[in-house]
Amino acid sequence: MTASTATRWIALIALTAAVTAGMAAVAVPSPALFAGLLVATSLALAGRGPATVPQPATTAAQAVIGVVIGLLARPETLTGLAKDWLPVVLISLATLAVSMAAGLLLGLRRGVTPLTGMLALTAGGASGLVAVTRDLGGDERLVAVVQYLRVGIVTATMPLVAALAYGAAAGGGSAPADPGGPPWWYGLVLLVVCAGAGVPLARLTRMPAGGLLGPMLVAIALNLAGVADGASVPVVVVELAYAVIGWQAGVRFTRASLRTVLGALPAALGLIITIIAACAGLGVLLSALTGASLLDTYLATTPGGVYAVLATAISSGSDVTFVVAVQVLRVIVMLLVAPALARLARRITRRSDGGDEADEHPADQHAVAGSSDPGGGEHGGQHGLAHQLVGDQPGHDEAEGLVGEQQRELVLDEQEPTRRHQHAEQHDGGEEPLAVEDQMPSKDH
Repeated sequence: MTASTATRWIALIALTAAVTAGMAAVAVPSPALFAGLLVATSLALAGRGPATVPQPATTAAQAVIGVVIGLLARPETLTGLAKDWLPVVLISLATLAVSMAAGLLLGLRRGVTPLTGMLALTAGGASGLVAVTRDLGGDERLVAVVQYLRVGIVTATMPLVAALAYGAAAGGGSAPADPGGPPWWYGLVLLVVCAGAGVPLARLTRMPAGGLLGPMLVAIALNLAGVADGASVPVVVVELAYAVIGWQAGVRFTRASLRTVLGALPAALGLIITIIAACAGLGVLLSALTGASLLDTYLATTPGGVYAVLATAISSGSDVTFVVAVQVLRVIVMLLVAPALARLARRITRRSDGGDEADEHPADQHAVAGSSDPGGGEHGGQHGLAHQLVGDQPGHDEAEGLVGEQQRELVLDEQEPTRRHQHAEQHDGGEEPLAVEDQMPSKDH
């Protein structure tokens, strides 16, 4: 690591810590993720941020978030759904369908792929979805902004809607008694075990988004077996993981990508409001199917903000166990199903953009997914995809050219440190230069 790179990382870490403290003081949800995204984006746009976040760091962050979510599935919580599990699962799948349909509509915008739109508007597990978006081939910058726009809107409006529409009143309940969990080091050991077993298992089974889902499934299994014993991952470790996920998206921002994100926000805002309204309707249906109160089912089906939902449920005297169980199950269902559907959408998009050609180039798949390949050159695979997307398609019409727009930008952003060198090699070898790449402004790394 050069002195310049070290200075950039020191600035990123110090500023993120300061902004996280400020956001935590005003009760912003997931303050470290917000702070990491904001600081990394600002530094990247100013040409003062790190070029990228190391892959081992992002994999570790995904594992931490997966274990955190897995430990929410406590036996005493999920047993509350024993007699109502079928309608709850069906409503959760309906929520997934509504949010992904909205994501496909967002994907109709120029510069937003259907895959990125689906991941951006999937209602559940915001931090987890942001963490795995790049592995699935989406744009984590747009996904991060839209996901936390949804969380912010839900968190801000839910107490008001609960009071005005459902008659919720403060002071009606209290939090479940906390008998005192295991010491902090037990949660740390549990994290190491879940990550150490879950990540290799996910790779062995070729699980999509395995860095998160593998540890999450192991944590769920240990939790339901009673091994977790109410343990939780130390807060400092969780906040650090959130910061890394924020950095992962933020360091890749360019002025062009920022314009794309800002341009998509009005449509995303309208679709988020539609999703919230649709989930409220699903809450009414869940009430009819289970006999739970309308307030309970509204809180249970609210698309996001699990901890804000918990606070509202406690203060209004709702059935906290039911509400939390439905919310946790929804998040788990979303994270298990969404990556598989995203992979399917990606394959469909590839076939519509050229049949089996994309499947014949595993180096291209590697570049888009951002995964590591011990046997191949990462930059070579990414360069091959850049040449295919930019140099080999001069005659495509506008619709075909837009299919790979975000994936092209992902590759070109990551190739900036070696862009000129690769261009010179191409020119010397008689290959067609990458015109789009040559027109991009250089960043100071």
